Amino acid sequence: MDIAMIGLGKMGANMASRLLKGGHRVVVFDLSEEAIRSAEEMGAEGARRLEEVVEKLQSPRAVWVMVPAGGPTEKTIEELSKILSPGDIIIDGGNSNYRDSIRRGRELSEKGVHFVDVGTSGGIWGLAEGYSMMVGGDAEAVERLGPVLSTLAPDPDKGWGRVGPIGSGHFVKMIHNGIEYGLMEAYAEGFELMREKKEFDLDLHRIAEIWRYGSVVRSWLLDLTARALSENPDLEGIAAFVPDSGEGRWTVHEAIELGVSIPVITLALQGRFRSRDKAPFADKLLSAMRNQFGGHAIKEDK
Repeated sequence: MDIAMIGLGKMGANMASRLLKGGHRVVVFDLSEEAIRSAEEMGAEGARRLEEVVEKLQSPRAVWVMVPAGGPTEKTIEELSKILSPGDIIIDGGNSNYRDSIRRGRELSEKGVHFVDVGTSGGIWGLAEGYSMMVGGDAEAVERLGPVLSTLAPDPDKGWGRVGPIGSGHFVKMIHNGIEYGLMEAYAEGFELMREKKEFDLDLHRIAEIWRYGSVVRSWLLDLTARALSENPDLEGIAAFVPDSGEGRWTVHEAIELGVSIPVITLALQGRFRSRDKAPFADKLLSAMRNQFGGHAIKEDK
């Protein structure tokens, strides 16, 4: 199947490579000429304008958008909507907010263009291992994309599937990432607790390796944890600063709107916020309050 890949960041380039290896014809476009040339060396056909992308594909076309969520995705889809034809498909494989996906699908349907939102997981390992894809969209459009999705997946019939109408793919991926926050926080807290048990002098990497096989808590995240501890047991040079890319916040917002209790995910998100503050004002105020009501000593900030 012919398909265009718009956006050749690390994941977009890897997905294009996997599709090429799977025998697909891939047309690529990126703002970076270097990225386009690199893809051309792999066997892709480069385009220097979105109009050229459309010209190189036969109708009905399939265009996969893999650019940062928000403004870049909005602009790219808007520009594509002006030059694509009825029956063509736009796929958004980024981490867009599912509400934006619903709106985009509605707007594109008025022009006869199909929209498919694909929540994509796999990160830098997707090229070798395949991608987990949660697909939202019209059943007929998703079926047409079957050859592409089955090539990108870990196995043709595993790790991907249509989960519902437009917006559902990004919604499920949002929840997936919220769960990821909670799992990561649990591992991090457990390993920190073991590290602080100084009298046992525990080898954290060895423990991670033991847990990887047969234990109830084995997982791919644990595999990656073991790898990190093997490479840098004391995590030297790594700041205790944990960003968030937005999906955790959206998950918590959704839980509030639906009245669903998700304390683990919420606290994991709050933990990331806390990691970015070297001297939390709230903790300073706690110390000041103890001094006020009990005369407890205050440790000076030097």
